[in-house]
Parts: sequence; structure tokens; C-alpha cells
Amino acid sequence: MNTKNPEIKMMQKLLEVGASLSSEKDIDQLLENILQAAMSITNADGGSIYRLTEDQHLKFEILITKSKGAHLGGKSGTPIPFPPIAINKPDGSPEMSRVVCYAVHKDETINIPDAYNATGFDFSGTKLFDEKNNYRSQSFLTVPMQNHESEIIGVMQLINATDADTGKILPFSAAQQEILEALASQAAIALTNRLLINRLEDLFEGFISMINDAIDDKSPYTSGHCMRVPELTVMLADAVNSAKAGPLKDFTMTDGDRHELKIAGLLHDCGKITTPVHIVDKATKLEAIFDRIAVIDLKAQIILRDIAIEVKEGTLDEATALTKKTQLLDDLAYLQKTNIGGEFMSNADIERVSEIAQRYTWKNSAGEQAPFLNADEIKNLTIRAGTLTEEDRQIINHHIEVTITMLEKLPWPKHLKNVPEYAGGHHERMDGKGYPKGLTRDQMSVQARCMAIADVFEALTASDRPYKKGKKLSESLEILGKMKLGAHIDPDLFDVFIWEKVYEKYASKYLPAEQIDEIDVAKIPGYNPPPENYFKA
Repeated sequence: MNTKNPEIKMMQKLLEVGASLSSEKDIDQLLENILQAAMSITNADGGSIYRLTEDQHLKFEILITKSKGAHLGGKSGTPIPFPPIAINKPDGSPEMSRVVCYAVHKDETINIPDAYNATGFDFSGTKLFDEKNNYRSQSFLTVPMQNHESEIIGVMQLINATDADTGKILPFSAAQQEILEALASQAAIALTNRLLINRLEDLFEGFISMINDAIDDKSPYTSGHCMRVPELTVMLADAVNSAKAGPLKDFTMTDGDRHELKIAGLLHDCGKITTPVHIVDKATKLEAIFDRIAVIDLKAQIILRDIAIEVKEGTLDEATALTKKTQLLDDLAYLQKTNIGGEFMSNADIERVSEIAQRYTWKNSAGEQAPFLNADEIKNLTIRAGTLTEEDRQIINHHIEVTITMLEKLPWPKHLKNVPEYAGGHHERMDGKGYPKGLTRDQMSVQARCMAIADVFEALTASDRPYKKGKKLSESLEILGKMKLGAHIDPDLFDVFIWEKVYEKYASKYLPAEQIDEIDVAKIPGYNPPPENYFKA
């Protein structure tokens, strides 16, 4: 092949550019690639790309003038100061005096050898720019960018084709125009596809937000959790990705992998949309639709009333009545404290609840004597830790099965195919005693194991739960360390969590100052010092 032929060289560049356009995901970088390729093919000194907006304006996206060292818009980070150009006049008629507007309305390429000698177009703005910048805009090639649906989405304009040997400014040749028209068409299709993909991704993430908003509407206490867990998961995965030594040194993540993990994190509790709100938000042991401690208070008031009646009728002496009242009020205060569920209940505590249940009876609305505490009240008040009964926990735990069922029904694209596995594994344990599948460490991906740690640590430190206060950082790490020793969480990931101070980065962003205390890592249960070469690798 005769590569000295300039037309063949241009065609080769066009083919190379075409292949790269379809793979670029960043819109600004895509615009850079398009314009740089166009200027390279034609050896143009300057160029710009306009995007046609929905309100019928041509908006500058990128502008380059090589001889002036000007690079605005695109990936430059420098905004373009020029306002968008209206393609229609105020009366609605088409604006045809501006060459870029003409190209849109006529769907034609305009090739002008010298703007200063051109007729039919208004180049006053160009001449003013030249005067201010000591420049001479001469040859123009303006090409409409039409996509696969025959829609014009923008305009590409090149200025001053230059002879590579002499530097002389030349008109754009017919061959250059033909190549540029082909490039503009490829660029428009690539740009449209990328915008469509971005909008679909935005739509998908919008659906995720909608699901989380629905859960939040049921329970405001879960909203922070749904947002913090994915961030902490990615923080830990990034720390593992950066580790150059240790057992996880071969783990790597691309930007695509990070996005997939973030999506999984956002969806990890989507099954809670089916969980009854009075279980999710069960702030006290007796809470259901309302806190039933109020019913016990009412029963106590009825007993107190009956004691007062007995005294008045002379069937009970005042000293005995006072003893009974004092005992009842003391027992009621104990039950009110027990109902909070903030402390672990000992056998003695459980026995006292049973004694209180048997100590009193009350007269119900039917006039019948009934036990002070019924079986369900006793069952809830004797929960050893927290506020949930075993039945409540089963209902809560069912959310992960619903999550997996929901996610496995979706037709995930290849780059998101692991979302169900990552999201569905955050309640599994390394020893196979977790749920819902009883997976062991070897059956889980690193990403799913990262999410398991993030879910636990977020829950320990969270201060927006109705049933507990957020634990201090040291206490949370102590519990997490014990969970490592108990084969609950991944030991290697726990080590990275400590070595890379992921907990510190998370705390500085999300924990109030009163929860952040001094950490002596050597005192954390299960702490394993990093290898000697860990921070040097």
C-alpha cells in the first residue's frame, strides 16, 4: 500500500479513529478525540465542536487553536466564555447568516477558502476575534454531525488547513472534506450512543434511588444505611486494590468493577421493601403498631385505682396499700426500663419479669380478673438482647432472600452480572453459619466479603437507629475484631481494614466527634501486624 498518498493516509487515520470512538466512555474525552482526530487528518490549526441543545442553540463544547495555545472546554477544565448560538431568529425564522446555523438548517457542509472574501455569511464576529487575538482566520470547513437516525446533533468546524512543510494556510481540499464528513458521521453516532448509554445508566440508578426512597418512606432509619454501606464497601475494596503485599495483593479492580460494586451496595437491602415497618423500626421490645408498654401502664393504673377503692371501702388498710403501690410502681419502672432493650438481660432479669407477671392481676373491660402480663408481653420483655424476638428476626432476615430473588430476576448486562452475588452475600459468614445460603469464605467473592464487613461496621457505628445509640469507634472495632476471631467476617479483609485505616476515613466523613475516640490497634481483638514489606511494596 502506498502510504505516501495523502488521501490514503487520511483514510488510515479515519479507520483508526473510528475504532477508538466506539470504546470511549467519557463524553469530554470523546469530544477531545473527535476534534483532535479531525485536526490531525486535515492539519488544521483550529477547530471547535458545537452541540445542538433541546432549546435549539449551538453550544460550544470544545475549542482549540494550536498556534495560540488555546484549549477550552473538553478535558481542559477551562470553560468556554462564548454564549450558545441560537439557530433561529427571535421571530422563529431560521438564522442563515451564521455558517454553523446554515450547516444545521441545510444539512450541508460549507467549505470556505477565505472567510474575509466570502459572501452570504456574517463573519463579523470572526474578524473581531482575529483583531483581538492577532490572528487571521482564513479557510473554514463546517460539517453538520448527523447520527444514525438522521438527526443533526451538532456541528464540527475546522479553521485554517495548513501545509505541513511550509506552514502556509490552504483551502480544505475535496478529499479532506469527504474524509471529515465521514468522521463527523461516525462521531455523531458514537456521541449519540454514549449519551444514550449514559441516560440509561442514569435511568437505572434513578430506579435504584426510587426503591431506596420507598424503603426510606417506610423507615427513615434505613436511609443512611442504604447510602453508607456502598461507600464503605468501595472504600474497603479500594484499599485491598491498593495493597501490594499480604494475602490479597493480587486482587485488582477497574473503574467498571467499582461501579458494579457500588450498584450492588445500593441494592443490598432492596428486599426490605417487603419488610413490615413495625419490625424494621421496632424501637422497643413491646413496639408493634404502637408501643404496648402503654397498655401495661394502663393496667397498672387500673390496679392502683382498685387499691384506692379497697382503701376507701375499708377492705384494705393504708399501710398495706402503700406497700402494694410502692411495689407496683417499682415493678412498672423496671418493665419500662426493660422495654428499651439497651442492655443484655441476665437470668435474674428474666426471672424478675416472670415474678412481676405472676404478682398482679387486673380487672379487664369484661370485669374479669386477668394476668398482669400476657404470654406475648412476657415473651417480648424477656428478649435477652435488642428488641427483636426470634420470629421478628426471621422476618427481618427474610429481606435478603427477597433481595436475591428480586436481583436474580433482572437481565443484568455483562458488566453488572455479579450484582446479585455481591448484594446477596452480605449476611453470610466465613464459617458457613450465615444466611440465607450458608456460604463459606471460599464460596464468596472478595467483593461480597467486603460488603459483609461494611454492613456490620456501619450498623455498629450508626447513630440513626431507633433502638440504639451509635457505638464509639474503639468499641465497634473491638466487636469487629471478635467477629474476625469467631469466623464471622473475612480475616484478611479485616486486616486491610485496620492496616489501611479504612475505619478512620469512614469515621472522619460519617461519625460525630463524640463517637471518634483514640484507637490503639494493638488492643483490637484479632489484630495482626502488617508484613514488614507491606507499606514499602
